Amino acid sequence: MKREILLGDEALGLGAIHAGLSGVYGYPGTPSTEIFEFIERRTKKAGDVHAFWSTNEKVAYEEALGMSWAGKRALVCMKHVGLNVAADAFMNSAITGTNGGLVLAVADDPGMHSSQNEQDSRYFAQFALIPCLEPRNQQECYDAMHEAFALSEELSIPVMVRLVTRIAHSRTAVATREPLPQNALRPDKQIRKWTLVPVNARVQYQHLTEKQPELIRRSEQSPRNALDLRGRRGVVACGLAGNYLYENLEPDHDFSVLSIGQYPLPPRTLRRLIEPVDEVLVLEDGYPFVESALHGLFGIDDVQVTGRMSGALPRTGELNPDLVRAALRMDPLPTACPPKADIAGRPPALCKGCPHTDSFRALNDALGGYEDPQVFSDIGCYALGALPPLEAVHSCVAMGASIGMAAGAAHAGYAPAVAAIGDSTFAHGGITPLMSAVQQGVNLKVLVLDNSTVAMTGTQRSMSTGPTLDQIILGTGIDEDHFRVIEPIPRNHERNVQVLRDELAFDGPSVIIARRACIEAQKRKVV
Repeated sequence: MKREILLGDEALGLGAIHAGLSGVYGYPGTPSTEIFEFIERRTKKAGDVHAFWSTNEKVAYEEALGMSWAGKRALVCMKHVGLNVAADAFMNSAITGTNGGLVLAVADDPGMHSSQNEQDSRYFAQFALIPCLEPRNQQECYDAMHEAFALSEELSIPVMVRLVTRIAHSRTAVATREPLPQNALRPDKQIRKWTLVPVNARVQYQHLTEKQPELIRRSEQSPRNALDLRGRRGVVACGLAGNYLYENLEPDHDFSVLSIGQYPLPPRTLRRLIEPVDEVLVLEDGYPFVESALHGLFGIDDVQVTGRMSGALPRTGELNPDLVRAALRMDPLPTACPPKADIAGRPPALCKGCPHTDSFRALNDALGGYEDPQVFSDIGCYALGALPPLEAVHSCVAMGASIGMAAGAAHAGYAPAVAAIGDSTFAHGGITPLMSAVQQGVNLKVLVLDNSTVAMTGTQRSMSTGPTLDQIILGTGIDEDHFRVIEPIPRNHERNVQVLRDELAFDGPSVIIARRACIEAQKRKVV
């Protein structure tokens, strides 16, 4: 048995490799990115694991499902909002079922360290009627992959492994096992199983519902759902929250504790906790998933249930040991170094020498003659253009939404309607809204910020940059006379402003590419 010092993301990735992984798929997104990158590094020399970033999360999930169909074990990894993009394929894969093991690793981001929301992926697992494992630490991340792949193949169902930022991006020692061999190629050619026309889908959905008692039985028996009955005060601790709980408890504590690490929820085990106690505190990093179930599903009347819904814990943000201690009604621990309230905040900023700075300066000057201009931005480094001193963009909602929102504003009569989107984000979610806008002749201006990489998540390879990006854009049907390319450098500023002004004056769809490589990617020699 070897031990390695690993991030939670890395532990999960190594667990997948050692579980006989044949392919990993995903799209970069904090806090999940390191799962893919670790597998890519570890398997690159041998070349026996497929590891190549996908265009978006939906494509990644479909590729993983195809590998599962072929009988091989596949891992697909993404952040929580990425699952929204993959949801169509994900939900239907629960109905088709699997052949080779298919595991979905989702990294949630409570506290929104680098995300638009705090959504809780446990609801997606419940929605799809599939099992979900929630590791408490890095060792459990590693072990979870062996369990998840085995469970997926045994029950012919996808399995979710849910992480949160604190586990994904913290590091500790992990004990490893001997690697398993990869599965042999054994395609599943059951046409009725994989072809979800209604007559087949009804049968497959019935099969899925019939698996639910078995999923509950396995949760009841899982060592990840451990019950320790001691006193009249009960605690349900989900995943990472269990660490915060035990940081505050002495070995001889008198709390009855149920640690939850596998879903669906085990109703009998929950009742065994609830029956002898007077109150139950629910600790979970994310939405009040278990707390709401205890209120509704189990119909509890004579036991006080507290947590995020009740106000015992904050409704938003991450948990921490101090918050848990307060919810346990314990006195706060003394602080050796009280934090100073006068420390200045340090908001994120574009890197020095970033090409987006020159792009936005040109855009700001070009829009200077318009009253109250609106620039719809997208997901990427350039969203930082919303902050001083540039203050160049005014919305950031979802991957590809900049073009769709700008088109909608143009439909409403707003002008000029401008969208700013990165090269990788354009391939991810910008192609289809641009095609729609071009076909409708919408008075829309799209500024594509081509810095040759997926910069915000660590300078991964971009699917659409340089000549490839040009060809894709022209393929949407855009008029070549209103397809322009500028180089965002200071000496080109006046020329770039004029190009932008010319296109802003045009009544119809136009695309301007601002093309200069990311300064950090150049330093790392990845472009």
